[in-house]
Parts: sequence; structure tokens; C-alpha cells
Amino acid sequence: MTDRLPVTDLTRHRRLREQGSLDRADLDAILDAGFVCHLGIVIEGRPVVVPTVYGREGRELYLHGSVASRSLAGGTPVCVTVTHVDGLVLARSVFEHGVNYRSAMIHGVPRKVTDPEEKLAGLRRLTEHATPGQWSYARLPNRKELAATTLLALSLDEASVKIRTGAPDDGDGPDASLGLWAGTLPLTSTWGTPVPDPALPPGIPVPEHIARREGAGQG
Repeated sequence: MTDRLPVTDLTRHRRLREQGSLDRADLDAILDAGFVCHLGIVIEGRPVVVPTVYGREGRELYLHGSVASRSLAGGTPVCVTVTHVDGLVLARSVFEHGVNYRSAMIHGVPRKVTDPEEKLAGLRRLTEHATPGQWSYARLPNRKELAATTLLALSLDEASVKIRTGAPDDGDGPDASLGLWAGTLPLTSTWGTPVPDPALPPGIPVPEHIARREGAGQG
């Protein structure tokens, strides 16, 4: 049985309902395919949208940043979005142009993680989400660095998913007789060749968990 996302006033698909999905597996796939989200929050009456990295652990999303960041105070309603652009949809008319994409929008009130063990585990999940294998390779954060870092946990219980795939929608309309090319222009992203830090001493090899990502797709 499909694990379905609950429908609320904030997550109900009001437009382009055919692109909406209530399958939690689609939400998980979208989140797992990326590592940068946009955190939207109202601060002193003004909307602020902050890009930040994230990591998913089950039905929670971990976000982190500096303790000085007002956007990571916790206890305030937020909206987090993740979007992957898969290509341009180039129709015969400009009006029918579009984008093939996968997007997720999560609503909720994040909690500030204060338990030391959970905080460390959350930071590990966040690190491993972006670069698997890096947590066990690099030096772990010390007490001072942990104190300077805020970690929020946001439930994935209230989320909206939309996915658009396929060709333009005007192939069977009047514009089909115009004789114009129409179709999709796919967009893909891949990891490039690792570039060593100029300050790196000679002889230190690229670790295997990083080297094997070269040429692999992202998103």
C-alpha cells in the first residue's frame, strides 16, 4: 500500500493538480536527490528566504547554520522548498512553454536540536546526505564548533509534491500546423573532477568516496 501524504490547507494542490503527487516515496526521492533547500521564514514582519544544506533522516529534515542566524531560531512556522529542474519544455507557442521539474514544499514549525547525541547524529546525517563517506574521513566537530552551530529538525508530515514530465501540451492543438519545432531540452548535472586545495601538501590522494563521484549524476 502506498504511504500517502496527508492533505491540509497548506498542501492541497489547487492548480495543475495532475502534476501533484501524494506518494511519500516521491517526496523522499526528491529530497534524497538534492542537498540544498530554500528556507522561507517571516522575521520582524518581512519574508526572508535562505538557501541552506539539509539532510533527511526518515520523516525529518535536518537544517543547520550559525547560531547567529535569525532564520534558524526555531519555534516559528517555516516553509522549506527543494526543486530539481529536469529540462525546458519548448512548445510551438510561448504561452505553452514550461519546465520539467520535481519539487517539494514542506511546512511546519522546526524544533531546535539541543540533545548532544541527536545533534551530532543530525550533523552526521546532513554531512553524509551531501557527501557519503565524508563524516568518517574528516575531523569531527569539536565542542566549540558544536556550540557555534544551530541544528533544526523539521517534520515531513506536512508536505506538497509536484512533478512535471513529458512533451509540450500543444501537439494536438491548432498550433501543431505551424510547422515549428517543439520538444524538450533536457538538463542534467554531473560531478566534475575533484580539484585539490592549493594548500594541500603533495602526495595526499583523493579519497575513494570522493573520487568515485566524478562523472556521476546529481539530482
